[in-house]
Amino acid sequence: MSHYAVFIAPTSTGFSAHVPDLPGCIATGKTREKTLQRMSKAIEMHLRAMREDGDPIPEPSEVEMLSVA
Repeated sequence: MSHYAVFIAPTSTGFSAHVPDLPGCIATGKTREKTLQRMSKAIEMHLRAMREDGDPIPEPSEVEMLSVA
């Protein structure tokens, strides 16, 4: 099982999310929870399509969180 970083941001209609390691893999929703639920499905579908097409599956990038004052 891989763990990919998901970036989620509020929009004027809810939330939008994307996975930097999987270009084109995005999801939206009215709530943060719904967006993450859809993002999980989107990642599964994206990876399945890559496997079917014979594309290499990228390794997840390391993610660092920084605290700033």
